[in-house]
Amino acid sequence: MGWQKTFTLSKRAKGCHLVTDEVLTQVQPGLHGVQIGMLYLFLQHTSAALTVNENFDKDVRVDMDMALDNIVPESLNWRHTDEGPDDSVSHTKASLIGPTVMIPVTNGQLNLGTWQGIYLTEFRHIPHTRRVVATILCAHIIVIQKPSLHI
Repeated sequence: MGWQKTFTLSKRAKGCHLVTDEVLTQVQPGLHGVQIGMLYLFLQHTSAALTVNENFDKDVRVDMDMALDNIVPESLNWRHTDEGPDDSVSHTKASLIGPTVMIPVTNGQLNLGTWQGIYLTEFRHIPHTRRVVATILCAHIIVIQKPSLHI
């Protein structure tokens, strides 16, 4: 059994943004009745990414953005800058982090760890909205009983 919805995240500028609540609002109808399943989130963009990380201390998001800026600096001699100096650097960071996350669903709830949340990592300086395809796949549990033998 499956459920799917495409939705748009709010407009955000560069940075790592906690979007767990926004995602939950959108996928709640698909979670109803799912005992065991998986939520797949796919970001339909090449200059932002999705990941799961620390959801409590916002400094983690600031540190992560800083670390990615150091790993893939905007100051390199980028050739693809059609949409600005953050163009190719954004594509490169998006490839490192990736467009998808998978989260187990248990008894109609996302089965995230205590301190885990869903991040949108936005790499463009100008705020953008971002489309996400959410797919929930679940297992049908079938109990097969052996027939009684009457001799």
